[in-house]
Formats: sequence, structure tokens, C-alpha cells
Amino acid sequence: MTDLTPLARPSAVIFDFGGVLTTSVLDAFGDFGERICGDRGLPMRLFRTDEVTKRLLAAHEEGRLDQQGFEEGFAARLREHGAEIGANGLLRDLQSGCRRDDASIELLAQLRAAGVSVGLISNSLGDCYDGYDLDAMFDAVTISGQEGVRKPSRRLYQIGCERLGVPPGEVVMIDDLEHNIVAAERLGMTGIVHRSARETARALQSILGITLAAAQ
Repeated sequence: MTDLTPLARPSAVIFDFGGVLTTSVLDAFGDFGERICGDRGLPMRLFRTDEVTKRLLAAHEEGRLDQQGFEEGFAARLREHGAEIGANGLLRDLQSGCRRDDASIELLAQLRAAGVSVGLISNSLGDCYDGYDLDAMFDAVTISGQEGVRKPSRRLYQIGCERLGVPPGEVVMIDDLEHNIVAAERLGMTGIVHRSARETARALQSILGITLAAAQ
């Protein structure tokens, strides 16, 4: 006999940090490239295609390389590609264009007020969380540099779900990077590629079956 039992709606939502609770990380990196050498695309080209930079980023996000070590290594790669820049304060400058997205943070608060469990899964990058009381904002916080593994690893998603006490199939994952959402969906999570707080809120209304003022 076919099982016609309705599937349970997700009961928890996990947010990414940069590019979801802040303005666009990619735009901030582009602004940084423009400032240091007139090439908006340089930072992301290095992160995506330069093997040395990719190893530096992975080691830093997984907590194996401290901020100073990453800044020194990345500054050297930038100089190799024509930028004139020192290491001190590089990560802060790189992310200086990322600003708090109040609409997304209000959406998060509305979800918690509606009784939805809310978590964070984030790849750490320097002191990007300064000024945010993550423990007050979320029911569970999972940071790559503290866990020794980064997105899109299945293990980081599993840790985040375990901390919320909810199986992946009952969790919605929100991230601004599509490959991170693809990885979450492979684990059984429902994924939303974030573009704006309003669009994400509208998607959540449909998935969770609740009304959110942020969708208006």
C-alpha cells in the first residue's frame, strides 16, 4: 500500500552569515579590488582559481591558519598579481563593504517569534562577527573555524542540525552561494539561495506555512 502520510513541514531554519545577514560579500570583495589595484575581479579570481590562495582560505576557514598567517599569505598573492598592499588589517579592509542587513536580521527575529528554531552555519573569515551577539540571535551557532571543517562539507551541516536537535530533512538552509545550497540539499535539507530578505521571506512562508511580515 502506498504511504499517503503528508510529509512534515520543516521546523527549523539555518542561516549563513556573510551575504545573508550582511550585504553582499562579493560586492565588498569587488570594492576592495577596485581600491587596491583598479581590478574588481582580482580577489574572487584568486579565491576561485589560484591554488595557493585556495589553500590559504581553506586553512583559515577551518581554523588551521590564524588571521595573521592568512593576511600575510593573501597579501603576498595580491602583490604577485599587481596590487600594492600590506598584510596588516587586510581582512578588515577586504570585508569593510559588508554591512548589517537589518531586513534579514528582522526576518530572523520574526521566525524565532513564530516558534521556529533558528541556527547559524558560517565559514569564518577573520573577525567578521564583531558587533553581533550570535548566541543571543540564534538557538545554535556553528562556525567553521571552531569545528575544523567548512562548507560545503556535509559534516558542518550535520553539526548544525545536531545542535538544533532537528534532522536535516526538517531544516531549511539559507545561503547566498548556490554551491553551498546544493551541498545542503544533498544531505536532505531544503535550500534557499538568498538574494534579498523579502524574497527569502516569501520562500519561507511557502515552505513553513507561516506568515512573515518581512515578506510584504
